[in-house]
Amino acid sequence: MFTKKNALIALVTLGCFTAVVGQNDPKAKKILDEVSAKTKSYTTIKAEFSKTVEKKDKSKETQDSKIETKGSKYKLTITGHDIYCDGKTVWDYGKDANEVIIKEAETEGSETISPSNIFTMYEKGYKYKFDSEDDKTQTVSLFPENPDKQKFHTIKLTIDKIKKQILSVKMLMKDGTSQTFTIKSFVGNGDIPDANFTFNAKAHPGVSVEDLR
Repeated sequence: MFTKKNALIALVTLGCFTAVVGQNDPKAKKILDEVSAKTKSYTTIKAEFSKTVEKKDKSKETQDSKIETKGSKYKLTITGHDIYCDGKTVWDYGKDANEVIIKEAETEGSETISPSNIFTMYEKGYKYKFDSEDDKTQTVSLFPENPDKQKFHTIKLTIDKIKKQILSVKMLMKDGTSQTFTIKSFVGNGDIPDANFTFNAKAHPGVSVEDLR
């Protein structure tokens, strides 16, 4: 099942394409720095991605998601939920229940993962090494510096060699399963109105509101 928690794991992995400063593979660092610089040049990002979970019995389950970001603002669409943030407030709208939960956005510097920084989560937390490359792609592995705090032991990134963009992220879990996030579309510097990042109660008649601020 593709839950909100799983989606945030996806965001973590999507954000881990640039890594920590330290004694790491210099070729991997160069690749990741290039991806980081390219991504930071965008004022807005629209992306669609799929998540495929492969279980121990080799069975698979795939779900799709979308995200829009603009500075600290974001809108995340996952199965059954639209999550909005205007930089100060988060609205989590449950479609089936027609209910919205309102919370304060995480403050800057918090260690909690936020969709607003999914493409720039690179300052700390991972070691990295170069794996392989061909004419079109490069592969880099990331390893958490604090593995006891994570449910995965390795993240494998496949990067477009020309565009300097992530194509896929594969998380190898400690329980023997894997989770692969494949970027289906990525658009930078598109026009995204600020209204996209706030919940419009008028568009959802009868919505139940739980304000936890």
